[in-house]
Amino acid sequence: MTDADMTEPTGDNQNARYSEALACIERQEHDEALALLDGLLCDEPRNPQALYARALTLIAAGEYRKAGCNLLRSIVLDPGHVPSRSYLGFVQLTLGKEESALSTLKAALEIDPGYVEAWCVLGDVYLDLGEYDDAKDAFMEALRLEPENPEPHRKMAMYLVSRGEMEKLREVCERLGTLDPSMAEQIRTLFFDEQ
Repeated sequence: MTDADMTEPTGDNQNARYSEALACIERQEHDEALALLDGLLCDEPRNPQALYARALTLIAAGEYRKAGCNLLRSIVLDPGHVPSRSYLGFVQLTLGKEESALSTLKAALEIDPGYVEAWCVLGDVYLDLGEYDDAKDAFMEALRLEPENPEPHRKMAMYLVSRGEMEKLREVCERLGTLDPSMAEQIRTLFFDEQ
């Protein structure tokens, strides 16, 4: 979750509770975050940002169905909120609803074709469906949009492993060495017997 993904609710007391809920999410204090967000939603049940934050908390706690419900409500209240759509696609994929995830993610990318996280999840969906060319295209688009973001590189590494393209994996691993050294080390250890 990034600051750009959410804006604060209105009102000083609500802002303070919302900020505290976000801090709890960052500290992985799920119960505390949910209590704060539930209080906000009790006062303002049509608050899409609080619903989105609640969904992220539920995802972190592994409660995907509940998170999906919160994301759907958030999207109804704020149809243009691409992060909600992207996370809904992730939840749908996690629950084995790949076709729904495809639809959700394509809708997100129609709103914002530059949203890298949606491209990454879309690639994951295509991988699950065995549509490798489409997966590669999605990951390549994410890389084109944000070449310094380690997530598209991690996704491309996953794609290359699934295809057995070890020489290309070595290249991605080298690039990850500067962007995500711990992931690069894991790849080297798992696939190249290098320390």
